[in-house]
Amino acid sequence: MSLSFATSKGPLSRRTFLRGAGVTLALPFLDAMSPVYAADKTDVPRRLIGIQTNMGILPQFFFPEKAGREYEPTPYLKKLEAHRNNFTVFSGTSHPGVDGAHSAEKCFLTGTPHPGAGGFRNWISLDQFAAEQIGNRTRYPSLVLANTYEGATLSYTRSGAPIPSERSPKKLFQKLFLQGKPQEVATNIEALKEGQSLLDFVGEESKRLNRSLSKSDQNRMDQYFTAVRDLEDRLKSSESWEKKPKPIVNAKAPEDIPEAIKFVERSKLFYDVMQLALETDSTRIISLFIDTTVIHNITHHGNRPEVIQELRGHEEKQFEVLGNFFKSLGEKKEQGQSLLDRTMVLYGTCMGSANSHSNYNLPVLLAGGGFKHGQHLAFDTKNNYPLTNLFVSMLQRLGLETSEFSTGKGTFRGLEMT
Repeated sequence: MSLSFATSKGPLSRRTFLRGAGVTLALPFLDAMSPVYAADKTDVPRRLIGIQTNMGILPQFFFPEKAGREYEPTPYLKKLEAHRNNFTVFSGTSHPGVDGAHSAEKCFLTGTPHPGAGGFRNWISLDQFAAEQIGNRTRYPSLVLANTYEGATLSYTRSGAPIPSERSPKKLFQKLFLQGKPQEVATNIEALKEGQSLLDFVGEESKRLNRSLSKSDQNRMDQYFTAVRDLEDRLKSSESWEKKPKPIVNAKAPEDIPEAIKFVERSKLFYDVMQLALETDSTRIISLFIDTTVIHNITHHGNRPEVIQELRGHEEKQFEVLGNFFKSLGEKKEQGQSLLDRTMVLYGTCMGSANSHSNYNLPVLLAGGGFKHGQHLAFDTKNNYPLTNLFVSMLQRLGLETSEFSTGKGTFRGLEMT
């Protein structure tokens, strides 16, 4: 971790201060007000995974016709039939105001309206909002992953900046489980200590500036100071994690697959490492962007049967590996419960129809996490129900006291906790 600041002999300007703290000091944590967490035996780990495939899902093979618990599974849901009682499928939901066709992919976990508009600025993503509150309970507050070689992310800071993703399952495995040499660990700890002293310096300079500000600006600065103090605690927590050995797993690092067309095989590699990360409690928050741009041309199928059949083949394989991921999480036990019981897995896409570039009636399902599943919750396919309400329910399931997130102003109707 390397930190740097732009300084001057006089008081730091607002722009310099924000650039120094916001960019180099992990802005998503700066507004976090939660106390440092001390793990104990009474903790019940709750986890969250958000997965988006960005080129849509053929709706006719995903959405059941009948609502409720007696729905007939569609071809894609048959691939998950073994886990029917562990997931809920939704129809008639979308993010209010999120349009812009492919531009909507950046809003799957944020719900920020009108991503295609000029001057668009994203909001904080679901995973990072959660990481602000519970991220310090694990070695890694969150894992931001992308199954792509073009660069993509589902995760955004509180200021709307994209968080770079890890695109190599092999490097992810090494990050999680390969212990650095003693000198490397010492270097990391020294960098963390340097970051703490720099935070102290910025705080003193800012307090001097604060005396010349208006009352309203002083209130905003007070909020910032609170966030800085919290970040100092997080840095100290990071230092303690550096001193602890990484978990040992009985698995080998996967070999990366370079071919873009093999995105399903690459997804499986990510799922395998993600399971290990959850099993070892290395993190509790994960986002995964699955880039299927390589098949973009056939998503515009024009209702040609042979093209639809080809696209269906790719998508069915995606649901097969997703079902295997559910299976692996279900088989791993933790304090008498499975990892799937304690892990919410959100899977979906930013487009209801890639053929028409529609951002409504999104194919989405939620698995695990301790909800009463085994149902199809159907809403109005023309006047969609806010998917962001689901995010509120998910955050509450993590134990966070919040009644709204993004455009969601309440919990998701019909979805109950066990």
